[in-house]
Amino acid sequence: MTANAANATHDLLDYRNDVYTSPNRTTSFLAKVAPSPYFYAKFLSNVVRSSREAKRGRYDGLRWSVTSHEVLEALESVGVRFHVSGIENVRKLESPCVFVANHMSMLETIILPAIIQPVRDVTFVVKQSLLDYPVFCHILRSRDPIAVSRVNPREDLKTVMKDGVERLNNGISIVVFPQTTRAQTFDATKFNTIGAKLAARAGVPIVPLALQTDAWGNGSMLKDFGAIDATKTVRFAFGEPIEISGRGTEQHQQTIEFIQSKIDQWNR
Repeated sequence: MTANAANATHDLLDYRNDVYTSPNRTTSFLAKVAPSPYFYAKFLSNVVRSSREAKRGRYDGLRWSVTSHEVLEALESVGVRFHVSGIENVRKLESPCVFVANHMSMLETIILPAIIQPVRDVTFVVKQSLLDYPVFCHILRSRDPIAVSRVNPREDLKTVMKDGVERLNNGISIVVFPQTTRAQTFDATKFNTIGAKLAARAGVPIVPLALQTDAWGNGSMLKDFGAIDATKTVRFAFGEPIEISGRGTEQHQQTIEFIQSKIDQWNR
């Protein structure tokens, strides 16, 4: 799907004044008493089906966004609520961009395609190990992500600069999580400048993205598959596009301030 094709598709979320809030719905008894098993049964079925499509070359941007939305609905079915704001800042972009976000859990990697892809073609910077996951790897590889090792920062930077500029020149926006690992709290000192550097190199804007996704916990044995806390609200907030000047230092700080202000607001 090209960038123009993505812009021609319809939103999968039912926005009201550019804000999506989960509708009130009845939660089944089983979902209430066992939200994690109930959700993961639906999620794994989705992954297996999507992987089969990807292996057959039938998993395009539209299917990615639709199956991502199905996961969102599976989370809502156990009681998790979503709040998405600032989507108008994505719609008004006249070029691809670098989305720069904090990173809390597996949830954002799974759900963001349902939010961004219907508006603008997108891919992710991901750790190489995700491309080696059984079954799930076929899905992720089909979306042409940028894989980094998280072992050699210098080589990772080279990879992101080279492959990132290529994707952006082809009209594909990129989601970057500058934290070295997922964290339940936001620490600006561990939020590196890779997103700003990539945006500066490619001559595209940054779109800050603040998120709160701890409804999907990090597991103790399998980090990507922790408990689902249905009492929590998942939040995504897209900021105004920020044009890069110079090396992007000032814009990097603006991004940090946006994310921190949203998290502070949510935690009051």
